[in-house]
Amino acid sequence: MSGLALDAQTRGDEQKMAIALEKITIEDPCLNVEHNANTNETIIKGLGELQLRVALEKMTESYHVNTSTHTPKIDYRETITTPAEGHHRHKKQSGGAGQFGEVFLRIEPLERGQGFEFVNAIVGGVIPGQYIPAVEKGLRQAMQHGALASYAIQDVKVTVYDGKHHNVDSNEISFVTAARKAFLDAFTNASPIILEPVVKIEVTAPQENMGDISGDLASRRGRINDTQSIEGGRIEITAQAPLAELSDYSSRLKSLTGGEGEFIMTPYAYEQVPPEVQQQLIKEHKAK
Repeated sequence: MSGLALDAQTRGDEQKMAIALEKITIEDPCLNVEHNANTNETIIKGLGELQLRVALEKMTESYHVNTSTHTPKIDYRETITTPAEGHHRHKKQSGGAGQFGEVFLRIEPLERGQGFEFVNAIVGGVIPGQYIPAVEKGLRQAMQHGALASYAIQDVKVTVYDGKHHNVDSNEISFVTAARKAFLDAFTNASPIILEPVVKIEVTAPQENMGDISGDLASRRGRINDTQSIEGGRIEITAQAPLAELSDYSSRLKSLTGGEGEFIMTPYAYEQVPPEVQQQLIKEHKAK
């Protein structure tokens, strides 16, 4: 499927845009609209560029909503590859009630796609039970905002095993802050990496274009899994490739096949980016 990220051109038209998109997708079930919370984008997906263009024209002419479009951001993620320990003491005193919370934790990697696991190993009430939800909240905040390049963190197990509190100065915000910073302390020592979304791509094209298509996919860090001959002198190529390398694939395939090629992309997995790509993403983040 092809996709575009949409923004309402007029401030305050976001609700009008949402209503128009809902009506358009009812009229054409082959269109799909989703909101990516990690990139904060509204994305419309369709079977091809023509279908998307028609939908955008309908939004303007029938629903009077003007939009700007751009290629959707790549939803990179961050994770860790080794266990590590972290600690932070949050202490703040500025007249009146202060803030105090201290958290010790360890983090370890989970299998890809496992998300987040929180283990409360506190004994003896060193962190009172009413503050454990605040600790978990701080951890989730840290994971949502990332640490290497501000991409959401996934596939991490966090065990909170020790800490300290103060009978007067401890409160929720103290333990949210202490947990968040303790997690970031551990994360930097856990050999962190950036992950990229990899898609499965199925290309159908004339037989004589197989070499050009295979070579082009290889240049995009693609891996060919299978090639089959089908009726009508055509072939079907199944491969896996990083989504970041396929932003212009529709026009490229048209060029390679004289408009005779078709493809379908579906999500497959998250995999580690090459070291040079990771360094570039971190560099771009720091530049912002």
